[in-house]
Amino acid sequence: MPSVADLITRKAAQEATCDTELPAEPWQTAQNASYGPGASRGDTFAPLPTPQSPLPARYTQASPEELDAMITAAKDKLGDRVKILGHFYQRDEIVKFADFIGDSFNLAQQAKAHPEAEAFVFCGVHFMAETADILSGADQAVVLPNLNAGCSMADMANLAQVEACFDQLHEALPGEAIVPVTYMNSAADIKAFCGRNDGVVCTSSNAATVLKEAFERAERVVFLPDQHLGRNTARAMGITDKQMCMWNPNEPLGGNTAQQLAQAKVILWNGFCSVHRRFTVEQIEKARAEYPGVHVVVHPECPAPVVDAADSSGSTEVIRRVVENSAPGDVIAIGTEINMVNRLAQQYPDRTIFCLDPVVCPCSTMYRIHPAYLAWTLESLLEGRVENQIVVPEDTAADARVALERMLAAKPC
Repeated sequence: MPSVADLITRKAAQEATCDTELPAEPWQTAQNASYGPGASRGDTFAPLPTPQSPLPARYTQASPEELDAMITAAKDKLGDRVKILGHFYQRDEIVKFADFIGDSFNLAQQAKAHPEAEAFVFCGVHFMAETADILSGADQAVVLPNLNAGCSMADMANLAQVEACFDQLHEALPGEAIVPVTYMNSAADIKAFCGRNDGVVCTSSNAATVLKEAFERAERVVFLPDQHLGRNTARAMGITDKQMCMWNPNEPLGGNTAQQLAQAKVILWNGFCSVHRRFTVEQIEKARAEYPGVHVVVHPECPAPVVDAADSSGSTEVIRRVVENSAPGDVIAIGTEINMVNRLAQQYPDRTIFCLDPVVCPCSTMYRIHPAYLAWTLESLLEGRVENQIVVPEDTAADARVALERMLAAKPC
């Protein structure tokens, strides 16, 4: 099976929609004004406040085999003192070393469930490491191997914009209770805002439970930053498109009239995932034409028409279970990040499993976690140095913890 790098180089070059520098090592492209190799060229780049420092040559000049040996040796010596958390979207070269693999909900639970660990090495992106720091103990360190591993969706909403949104909403809708619900893909200070304002964090696993409970406390919800997860979840609950409106943070009243806001049960932030936005109904129709009987499963970050056209939708954990519960000979077309799809295809060679998107833009910031960074991080811990520690200020963490605990209590449907 072709590697993800091979797929990007071949397919992206044909359609000119993805950055074809994916095969380059992350440290060679770290200064580029984009989200990195393989990213959608349509993303607006928001630089991280603390850029990654250069890696020593020992790591950048090492072969893949040498890096594997470094990681294995350091991991063996560290033992249970350090837990490696790996998101489903990580490259295979990283996932094979993870102690726990899962979606953001699973990994948040693991960060809370292991008080015996001295440190967590989070192979994911920045907002995930922040969440692990908030939920883990005060004496536990959380490390992000590459500080440049951000998230374009999380960058589509900042605290000032969210505070301005609620100021305008309270002025337009005086006296009305409005609950903020933020997707896990958001910064710690936005999670803290939710904690202070009777709000909650959700994941794609439990968004339906969270939204249902939010409506028990208020008649109106602001869902951020992913419009598609919010819309798909609300529609599945019977909320119509006419009962939803979009909030553009760059427009007065989010680009709405006061009447539109008054009619809305769900106010959707104008954010999205560049990977999942690429999936289309036409791709599903093509899959059905080529493979009659194919089962199409997509992530709920996809646009609503794509979710409607699919046979099922759900979080990365749901997608994994769909494949796990399938039978030999089944054909499954998947609308989510290519690293996960390729891994599932390798794990189940007796099934035909493929990605709906022929261009295959990966989650480019996830891809910035390279074995060289993991080797450097683990060897530093072995030497008593904590590099790239993610620390959320306690005043922010305390409020964010409230919203996150509500998330953990909201079990997926």
